[in-house]
Amino acid sequence: MKKIILSLAFVALLASCQDKTKEKLDEAKEAITKELTTSIDSAKIKAEAKLDTLKDKANSKVDSIKLRSAEKIEEAAKKLKESVNK
Repeated sequence: MKKIILSLAFVALLASCQDKTKEKLDEAKEAITKELTTSIDSAKIKAEAKLDTLKDKANSKVDSIKLRSAEKIEEAAKKLKESVNK
């Protein structure tokens, strides 16, 4: 009889601990989800900022190349005019 009562008490103890464990697991899951979401958002913002910086650098280099090309074309046009006038 004692064994049965002790067994039932043990089962009741395990059942009550199981509920607390589930609650703790749910809380941990929510905390991890929030942390990961925050980390992902932070990484996304950093990546977008880096991408914008790279786009700006690329655009300025393209503009610089266009300007140099235009200058060289103008020089070539002047030389051509001078050679035609001679």
